[in-house]
Amino acid sequence: MARKEKITYKKAGVDIAEGDRFVRLIAPIAKKTMRKEVLTGIGPFGALFRLDTKKYKDPVLVSGTDGVGTKLKVAFLAGRHDTVGIDLVAMCVNDILTSGAEPLFFLDYFATGRLKAEKAMEVIEGIAAGCNEAGCTLIGGETAEMPGFYQNDEYDLAGFAVGAVERGRIIDGSGIKPGDAIIGLASSGLHSNGYSLARKVLLEGDKSPVRMKLRRKIRAAGNKTLAEVLLTPTRIYVKAFKAVLGKVKIKGMAHITGGGMPGNLNRMLPKNIDALVDAGAWDVPPVFRLIEEAGGVPLGEMRKTFNMGIGFAMAVAPGDAGRTVSLLARAGYPAFVIGQTVKGRGTVKYK
Repeated sequence: MARKEKITYKKAGVDIAEGDRFVRLIAPIAKKTMRKEVLTGIGPFGALFRLDTKKYKDPVLVSGTDGVGTKLKVAFLAGRHDTVGIDLVAMCVNDILTSGAEPLFFLDYFATGRLKAEKAMEVIEGIAAGCNEAGCTLIGGETAEMPGFYQNDEYDLAGFAVGAVERGRIIDGSGIKPGDAIIGLASSGLHSNGYSLARKVLLEGDKSPVRMKLRRKIRAAGNKTLAEVLLTPTRIYVKAFKAVLGKVKIKGMAHITGGGMPGNLNRMLPKNIDALVDAGAWDVPPVFRLIEEAGGVPLGEMRKTFNMGIGFAMAVAPGDAGRTVSLLARAGYPAFVIGQTVKGRGTVKYK
C-alpha cells in the first residue's frame, strides 16, 4: 500500500541533529581529560594514541571492558545520571590495575532509545570525572540511538580501558607465599555489583512507590537517602596503587567485584595457596547490613554477591603490611590487614 506521508529517519526515531549536538556538547568535556600522548580529538573514525616508548623498555598493553549493570535502573528511577559514568570507568580501570598497568585511555559505548543530549551529557561528565581520577584520557566512544530496542528514558553503558605496564613489572600473584598479608582497601559501598539482589530487597519489598522509597533517609548511613546510598560511585584505586608503588613490593592484587571476595581474591592466588580472611578486621558498611536484614539474605550469599566493604585487595610480605596500610591511609584510602595466605588449593576461606 502506498504511503502519502514521507518517512524520515527522525520520524523513525533517530535524530541525527540531536546526535551532532551531543558530540559538540561533549567535545570540551573530553578535552579536559587529554594526555599528551593523544594525537586526535573527538570526531575522527579512530582515536590515535602515541605510546611513550621512552617511558617503557618492554611495554605490555593491558585491556579491560565492563558495564554498570542494573545499577542503571536506580539512576533512571532517581533521575540522577552524574555518577554512573564514574562507575563505568572504575569497573574497567580497577580491573586492568590488578596487573600493575597504568590506565592510558578509555572509550565508552552509550546506547539509548531516544537521545536526549543534556541527560547523556551528565553521563559523559561522570565518565570524564572518572577518567581524570584514573589519569587516563576519554579518547573516543560511540553513541547509538536505537528506538524500539530501548525504552525512550533508558540507556545502557559499556566501557573499554587500555593501560600499559613494563613487562618485568607485571603483577600476577606468582610470588605470593604462605604467610603473606592481605590488605583490603575500603569500598565506597555497593560499587556496581549485586544490584539485581539489592533492588529486589530494597525497592520491591512492599507496595510503596519506588521513587518514594528512594527518598527515604537511612539513619545508619548518615541520614543519606536510599538513592544517594545506592548511587554512590565505585571507588577508583589508581592513586592508591601509585601511593604504594616503589615503596612496597606488591605481590598480587584483586578487584573485588561480582562474586565478592570468594570469587575474586582467588584470581590473584597461585594454585597451591589459599586466602584466609578475618571477617572481623573491618566494619561492614550499613548498606550491606540493611540488605542482609531486610531481605533475610544468608551471610554466605551476601559474601559471594557483594564486596562487603572491601573493594580492592593487595598481597604483600608480612613485614610490609603496616607500612602498606599507612601509605594507603595517607593517600586517603582506608585500608586494613584482612587476612593472610596459607597453603591450600587457590580458594578463599573465612575465619
